[in-house]
Amino acid sequence: MTSMNKVAIVTGGARGIGRGCALALARAGWSIALVDLLAPEMARTEAEIRALGQEAMSLEADVSDFNRAGAVARAVMERFGRIDFLLNNAGRGNPAGILEIEEAEFDRTIAINLKSCFNYVRAVAPFMLEQGGGRIASMSSMNAHSGGVTAAFSKFSYAAAKAGIIGMTRALAKELGPTILVNAICPGLIQTELATKNPVIVERGAAIARDGIALHRMGGVDDVAQLVLFLAQSEPCFITGQDFNVDGFQYNI
Repeated sequence: MTSMNKVAIVTGGARGIGRGCALALARAGWSIALVDLLAPEMARTEAEIRALGQEAMSLEADVSDFNRAGAVARAVMERFGRIDFLLNNAGRGNPAGILEIEEAEFDRTIAINLKSCFNYVRAVAPFMLEQGGGRIASMSSMNAHSGGVTAAFSKFSYAAAKAGIIGMTRALAKELGPTILVNAICPGLIQTELATKNPVIVERGAAIARDGIALHRMGGVDDVAQLVLFLAQSEPCFITGQDFNVDGFQYNI
């Protein structure tokens, strides 16, 4: 079945920022392929997309699995006939410092946050090149620039992975241009569903917003989604190889 709409793959699309971005794209008329391991939450998001009148599909996958990424891309092509936008959003934190972390923890953090971006770009790029164009955005973090903070739930391994995304973005923009535009997004403190359920994060976020964010508030999922929409569909677009901070200017880091 081929959709006349543009088609986006959103990894980590079951909840949080990924869900918000998937819904924003759907409202703009996109068909969405969700990729996640959280099947119940992914089913909920798929239903919300369909309620907006757009086509959607859910694909269960561990984003660190290279072969599965290829299978996902082929399934999307079989269903929709094209892939116009890839949002590499899936990720995980790691609170362990250098003296506490085990090798397996470090490897898993890199695999989910950084290698997953390679997996999915490698899977979709041939299709985008063949169809004559496409766009890719990968979710980095302000921690890529700051290295995180002492109290952060995501310390050096997360910061290293997210910094790697920026380097990969710049290199791929050169390699895949002019056909494919490649950019990165660096969210700051974003109020997701999970964050609002954690009183420690809520309290700390309020303090940071008051004392260290120029806009005096935590970011919302919609703040990130609006940038994703711009990078996915703005025409004309003379932007590639860039990383965009969405942090309200968080200066107390």
